[in-house]
Amino acid sequence: MSHLIQLLLPLYGNDQKVFPCELHETVKAELMKKFGGLTTYSRSPAEGIWKDFEGDVKDEIIVYEVMVPELDADWWSQYRRILEKRFSQVEVIIRALPMNRL
Repeated sequence: MSHLIQLLLPLYGNDQKVFPCELHETVKAELMKKFGGLTTYSRSPAEGIWKDFEGDVKDEIIVYEVMVPELDADWWSQYRRILEKRFSQVEVIIRALPMNRL
């Protein structure tokens, strides 16, 4: 079964400084090289909000999507760890949604 993979990556670091454009450009280049295409939702960044022990936390994110014919969970897990280091995040969300072409 095909899957739609979504990567939710922050625009800002924990210090509230914008990440250099090169970080996001590298992700796009890596995904293009591996999968041959992607969709980027970056015009109007999405906003995430959640609660932690200090109160509400907000984050602006860019969403990247790729379609894959088969889910390689090990590869995505490894790539998630790379992105967590690259973006200095405790957790980066990568989700896989089953996809049927209509």
